Amino acid sequence: MKAQIVRKVLHAVVLACLLCPMSALAENAYVGTAACKDCHEEQYDNFTKYAKKAHSDRSIKIMASDLTEAELAECYGCHTTGYGKPGGFVSYEKTPHVADAGCEVCHGPGQEHVENGGDTELIKGKLSMEDCQGCHNESRVKAFNFKPLLYGGAH
Repeated sequence: MKAQIVRKVLHAVVLACLLCPMSALAENAYVGTAACKDCHEEQYDNFTKYAKKAHSDRSIKIMASDLTEAELAECYGCHTTGYGKPGGFVSYEKTPHVADAGCEVCHGPGQEHVENGGDTELIKGKLSMEDCQGCHNESRVKAFNFKPLLYGGAH
């Protein structure tokens, strides 16, 4: 009897997961850099014009044929926005709006920030070195010679 109940509960959970879109489960998803443009026009223009991060997906595309799936996944973690997270990068076809390392890589997912009229409490405004070191560190890329840039193309 217990086994039948457990089986029915598991069946209901699996069915709910299949019927409920993942975006509905996300508390705060990624919206892409273009969503920032209307309110942050100067930063958006500077970022898209000067920041290497705005075009970081290009290096992955160039090297993709020489990389394993695991290596690609590691690249996506720093060269795209929100890889492996709700509303983040999945593929160039499915999520082209987050295919670069955009604003939300540093400032966090922006869906709630955008939907609530730019509420500054819903996005990370003040950044620290620790925010950068997930991707920018000597152990990850020895030749990178990371130097923090306060005005790294956007700010």
